[in-house]
Amino acid sequence: MQRKINFRFLYVLISFICLSGLYGGHAAASELKYVFLFIGDGMGISQRVAAGRFAGKSLLMDSFPGQGITTTCAADQFITRSAAAATAISCGEKTRVGILGLDIHHSPLKTIAERARDQGRKVGIITSVSIDHATPAAFYAHVPSRKQYYDIALALARSDFNYFAGGGFRDLENKYGKSLDFKGNALDVIRKAGYGLVNTREAFNALSPGADKVIVMNRQSGHGHSLPYAMDADDTDISLAEFTRKGIELLKGEKGFFMMVEGGQIDFACHANDAAAAIRDTIAFDAAINEAFVFLQKHPLETLIVVTTDHECGGMSLGFAGTHYDMDFTLLHHQKMSSRRFEKKIVMPLRAMGKKPSFEEMKPLISRYFGLRFAEDIIIPLRTMEKKPSFEEMEPIITKFFGLGFTEDISQVEQMEPLAKKYLGLHFEGDESDIMRLKPSEVEQLRDAYKISVHGEATASEAYAFYLRYGGNDPLSITLTHLLNQKAGIAWGSYSHTGIPVITSATGVGYEHFLGMYDNAELGKKLMSLMGMTK
Repeated sequence: MQRKINFRFLYVLISFICLSGLYGGHAAASELKYVFLFIGDGMGISQRVAAGRFAGKSLLMDSFPGQGITTTCAADQFITRSAAAATAISCGEKTRVGILGLDIHHSPLKTIAERARDQGRKVGIITSVSIDHATPAAFYAHVPSRKQYYDIALALARSDFNYFAGGGFRDLENKYGKSLDFKGNALDVIRKAGYGLVNTREAFNALSPGADKVIVMNRQSGHGHSLPYAMDADDTDISLAEFTRKGIELLKGEKGFFMMVEGGQIDFACHANDAAAAIRDTIAFDAAINEAFVFLQKHPLETLIVVTTDHECGGMSLGFAGTHYDMDFTLLHHQKMSSRRFEKKIVMPLRAMGKKPSFEEMKPLISRYFGLRFAEDIIIPLRTMEKKPSFEEMEPIITKFFGLGFTEDISQVEQMEPLAKKYLGLHFEGDESDIMRLKPSEVEQLRDAYKISVHGEATASEAYAFYLRYGGNDPLSITLTHLLNQKAGIAWGSYSHTGIPVITSATGVGYEHFLGMYDNAELGKKLMSLMGMTK
């Protein structure tokens, strides 16, 4: 009997140890072998909550036992920018906005990725934007300006990191003239450093353990040489989750690895105030985190996952004055493509046309891609009906949708609702169809934006008012997203970053170090300490 109890106690003890490892427990940092750092660029608290509500379930990152609040200001500005924020995380030290891998005096700072390489760990840098963008570059480049894309590409060649994956490169020929160290096409320099370039799904799938010094670039390039937004991607595109899974396969080894994965398109979407695109890219980012979590479950005593962001972007508000206390995230499903794709595929070709369509001719496309309904959506179906309702039968519908009164007996309106639903597909107050119906003032907003976007007609607004309405975005595309977002109950306070503190989440070995409130530079120091790195 005593023997049986001892075995049971041993089983419980082993289970407890394994579980503690899975969720971090207090395992010794010396056991830490595999480190994942996920950075959701522009992903604030609102973006995370909205993504979970839209998906209808909690995000994986929100279930982690380690949850902390991180402040993000730069050395010279309260509202930071990506280069300074990513440098604080990668180097554990504040710097000025625009600077990568240098302190405020322009002295080089050694990054956590470079230190990991020097420890003998393999290193992977993954992003959904260009590989030379500010956040990924902060882990291998040291330049006074994040816009020195050519110099950043040369720094990649010198990094000796094992795996890069993302979009393309912004400047391979020093076309902006910002480099004083021109060495020819940067891809040639990168190849000479021993890197192999992969830009097809077939070649990507063929990569197997043993492949080293690999750069994967997605075939289809989106805005700024990035991946397409998750909602615009097709089967030929490689997802952030697939990049992460392949990175694990290639980097896993005896000495471990450090992997940084950036969801950079969240920031792009928030700059454009495009909630649907930002939310879907946040969900895609969470799917990449899941790849790391699957790995952690197999290596619970050796793995740490930290999820953070460099800053919030857009000032996303979960609540809009026009909808009071109401929100409906499901309305965002009506948006069929990102505002950026809509501009490229719909608006730009219209601009190039000699005889441009009228706004009335544009309405069906607006309804198709954003689900917004016009008054014509009521009238046109009547014309196609074999047995059309009489004018008397239409009176309650006219009263409901156009505000014109024919009778004081409101019961007729209620009696007509089943007929309207059956024959016209119409719905009444409280139904989604009614919410998606555009008010006259909203139609005028779209009409004005269409004139500017497609016809190039000058606006009477002063420059400041024009910016507040459209930012630096295509007027029609952003007006469509604004209207849809507002109907869902989402508002935006900015087209830029904000100083709102962000969430940092962690699980695995040492997760407890990321509880509480701390600065982003402190976050970098915590990671370095857990990985056994000293200044």
